[in-house]
Amino acid sequence: MRVHVQQTDLSMNETPYPPLPSLRQAVEEGAATLNRYPDRTAAALTAALASRLDVPQEAILVGPGSAGLCQHLVQAFGPRPDVVHPALSFEGYPLIIRNAGANAVPVPMAPGRGVPPTDGYGHDLPAMAAAVTDRTRCVLICNPNNPTGAVLHRAELVEFLDRVPVDVPVVIDEAYRDFVTDPDVPDAMDLYRAYDNVCVLRTFSKSYGLAALRVGYAVVPPRVAPPVRMIGAVFFPNALAQSVALRSLETDVTAELTRRCATLVRARARLTAELRTLGLTVAPSEANFLWLPLGERAVPFAEAARRAGILVMALDGKGVRITVGSDDANDRLCAFVRDSDL
Repeated sequence: MRVHVQQTDLSMNETPYPPLPSLRQAVEEGAATLNRYPDRTAAALTAALASRLDVPQEAILVGPGSAGLCQHLVQAFGPRPDVVHPALSFEGYPLIIRNAGANAVPVPMAPGRGVPPTDGYGHDLPAMAAAVTDRTRCVLICNPNNPTGAVLHRAELVEFLDRVPVDVPVVIDEAYRDFVTDPDVPDAMDLYRAYDNVCVLRTFSKSYGLAALRVGYAVVPPRVAPPVRMIGAVFFPNALAQSVALRSLETDVTAELTRRCATLVRARARLTAELRTLGLTVAPSEANFLWLPLGERAVPFAEAARRAGILVMALDGKGVRITVGSDDANDRLCAFVRDSDL
């Protein structure tokens, strides 16, 4: 007889918290107009974001999450063939680059910051700057980095940007920005204002808890926005995504979301401490997930966790990424580690 094992999914970097009541209400109200097309310009959401960020509306691009917008940017920045990116980062970057007909130029992570394998946890910005040539279409940076949770500090980013030619766009992906507590991690919008080639990616999927609606935004130099808009799909984001994202920007909602982020940061600290107490190496994280640099033990760990009903993401030969979940989910993970012989 097959025994059903209840699954706890800690593999997708989703928030463990349900949608706020005010956002559920926005979805319910939007259901009454499902027969109507969405605003193809996302005018209200664009205006609200421009006001919030104090940039011209021409600098805002709204689209299907930060990953979808990253695809649009990489496609629009052609025709140069190469895209420089960190080698242990968001697993979607190589696919995005291939889909754009470009060549990936992966740069290994900074040495000396981690344990086996030899790659470290964070971007090697000097090596990434050295990889930029006259063939470089753009550079992708993930801060905090997915899957390792590492962050780049203000001084090292400024030094890097000073080395990159002004005609090479630098895309800073801040999908996990709202979970950062390190004061030396800059808001990429400050870099956007200081450098004419910086683009910023953000999403409503993570801290806002709207992963199912697929909505995010990019802030780009206004001169590069028109070709990106030509790449974007028509009628994205959908009407529900636009209305709920707009509601998310209102003061009462953002205050509650800020409190939720603080709660998750406390859970991250507790889970990190408990896993280290159980003998695991856990990389410092400023995101809503943890990185276990398990090397060749990564896949066996993930398979054993799956058999115990816990889903995590394994990168073969490198490590395991574990999303910070609810208290119950985190307790279940720790119990699995405690009882296993891995």
